[in-house]
Amino acid sequence: MAKFCPLGEALAGNLFNGDSVAFEGFTHLIPYAAAHEAIRQGFRDLTLIRMTPDLIYDQMIGMGMARKIVFSYVGNPGVGLLRRARDAIENGFPRAIEVEEHSHAGMANAYEAGAAGLPCAVFRGYRGAGLAAVNPNIRSVTCPFTGELLAAVPALRPDVSFIHAQKADRKGNVLVEGIIGIQKEAVLAARRAVVTVEEVVDNFDDLHPNLTLLPSWTIAAISVVPGGSHPSYTHGYYERDNAAYLEWDEIAADRDRFQEWMRKNVLESSADDFAARVEHLRKAA
Repeated sequence: MAKFCPLGEALAGNLFNGDSVAFEGFTHLIPYAAAHEAIRQGFRDLTLIRMTPDLIYDQMIGMGMARKIVFSYVGNPGVGLLRRARDAIENGFPRAIEVEEHSHAGMANAYEAGAAGLPCAVFRGYRGAGLAAVNPNIRSVTCPFTGELLAAVPALRPDVSFIHAQKADRKGNVLVEGIIGIQKEAVLAARRAVVTVEEVVDNFDDLHPNLTLLPSWTIAAISVVPGGSHPSYTHGYYERDNAAYLEWDEIAADRDRFQEWMRKNVLESSADDFAARVEHLRKAA
């Protein structure tokens, strides 16, 4: 059952050096506060799994936390490159990392297979694509019923998954509104799951029950972190901080400037600072 606790305690009890870890969220609800706490606690040799690694993994890679990344898109959405990730891949700075690239469909199916307890995902995909030539985990199988050649990838089973959500009730059930990416599957596929939320409410009686995306028994820990998805957005609470994504391109382009930004905004900061970061982005009541 889900345990309510401070974010630092949730990380210390559920993430460990050498783990495979997913910080999932699509467009909004990206769990930045959780990633920053992981950076502050100094975890190392992680396999970072995410469908769309953006700033959240650029920061973790730049801090030398990653041994490997498993992904289906690497970039700063709407801006361009992830410069710290590129520096690691091309120059081995601050350390060399392994790369396992998939399509979005491949990643989504792999999460679903993990959530279902299956060893692999089988789907139509990768036809005419070159990814299989550089990723040995993309293979093919023949359907025993139709003879059709299908793609196969190993199931994703993170040691721990982190997501951000709008609300939890006091029993530990989690509600998500707006765009739902692969968060549910990432949690169900993981051995442990930690959720940060904007707020805790007594119950969801006034809301549609289908919004309760994750029951409490699927979650190890819940931490209340208002603003915890900044600079991405949380539907119904605050807008995306587009300026922060543009600024990041310049910050991450310089190794020294990156380190100074991380020192000031992450290492010497805390999860409590996120609420102030979104005040100018909050929607009018």
